[in-house]
Amino acid sequence: MSQTAGRRAGRVMLVLAWGIGLWLAARFFGDWEEGRYNPNRDPVSRIEGDQIEVQLAGNAQGHFIVTGQINGEDVVFLLDTGATDVAVPQGLAERLNLEHGRPVQVQTANGPATGYRTVLRTLGLGEIVLHDVRALVVPGFPGEQVLLGMSALRQLEFTQRAGTLVLRQHATERP
Repeated sequence: MSQTAGRRAGRVMLVLAWGIGLWLAARFFGDWEEGRYNPNRDPVSRIEGDQIEVQLAGNAQGHFIVTGQINGEDVVFLLDTGATDVAVPQGLAERLNLEHGRPVQVQTANGPATGYRTVLRTLGLGEIVLHDVRALVVPGFPGEQVLLGMSALRQLEFTQRAGTLVLRQHATERP
């Protein structure tokens, strides 16, 4: 009887070990895949003289994706120099308690839609902080990724070279 109980305990331990191993592998590969999609999850800032500089690596598809903040809350940005304004998906805008201002017609990849003007009190990328950034709340915009358009980017100096994008904010541009 004690031999049967010992075998049973051994099987339970083996199943637990396999379960923990599979969980660790899934977590490792999930983090690895997220790092390939967003290589800028924790952007590093360099402050030199009167400017703040943040360097962003392009992901495997050549896009610049970065974790930042809107009004102090973490969000994921996709830099889009073709977007006039910062575009925030409706669901994320609700979570961030963004006001819906006047309606405007916007052109999306899925065709025309009605968006709503709003203003972001703060928008952060590493140590770079922008204030009172014009944005749009876009219903029907899938996911929670924010398009970082020119209403934010025009306040910065940016250059791209060899798969790296450098964003700079000069002291005269900071409030």
